[in-house]
Amino acid sequence: MLEELKKKVVEIAREADKSGLCKHKSGNFSIRDKESGYVVITPSGVAREKLTYRDVCVIDLDANVIEMETNLRPSSEVMMHLEAYKARPDINAVVHTHSRFATSFAVLRKEIPAVVYESMSYGGTVPVASYGRPGTRALAESVIEPLKKSNACLLESHGVVAVAENIDDALLNAHYVEEIAEVYFRALLINGGKEPNVLPQDELQSWAYPSEINFDKVRR
Repeated sequence: MLEELKKKVVEIAREADKSGLCKHKSGNFSIRDKESGYVVITPSGVAREKLTYRDVCVIDLDANVIEMETNLRPSSEVMMHLEAYKARPDINAVVHTHSRFATSFAVLRKEIPAVVYESMSYGGTVPVASYGRPGTRALAESVIEPLKKSNACLLESHGVVAVAENIDDALLNAHYVEEIAEVYFRALLINGGKEPNVLPQDELQSWAYPSEINFDKVRR
C-alpha cells in the first residue's frame, strides 16, 4: 500500500545520505498520506544503498503498525514523527538528519538565528528542543513546542528535524538549516565569537516578488 509515497521517501533518504545530511544509517524520513492519514516511514538500521520501498513501513498516528512488507520495524524515532504530525496538521513530511554544523549547535543547545534571508524558508530562527533519549517519549514530546514556532528545530545533543507540506520542501529546509549553520559558525569564527547581525522577523516576512517586472509582453 502507498507504494508511490514509499518510493518517494526512499528517494529522499538516499538524497539526504548522498548530500551528507546524514550518514551510516542515521536519520529517518516520513510522509503522511493526506487521504488515509497513514504515515510511511523508513525502517531502523538499514543502509541507504540497500533500502528499497518494500522496506518502508506504514503506521497510523496512534502508533499502530499497518504494514511491514519485509518485517523491518519502523524507525525507533517514529514517535517523534507522529507527535510532529499531531502538533502540525498543516505538514505532511518530516525529515530528521544529523548534519554536522547544525548538530554542533544542537550539542551547545544554541539556536541558529536568521543571519541570512534563506532562513525565511523555515521561519527564521531554528529553536532547540530539550534533550530526550532517542526512541523515548521525552524525545517525541520535545519537538512539539519548537515546531509550533518554526519548520525546523535542533534536537539537543542529537540532530535536526525539518518539516513541510511536502517532503521535497522538508528536505530543502534541512539543507538550509545546515548551510545557514555553517555560515553562522564561520561568521562567529571571523568575528572572534561576537554575534553577527540578525535579520528581524518583520524583514523576513516582507519579501515580495518585484512589482517592477512586467509580464505583459510575454509570448504565449
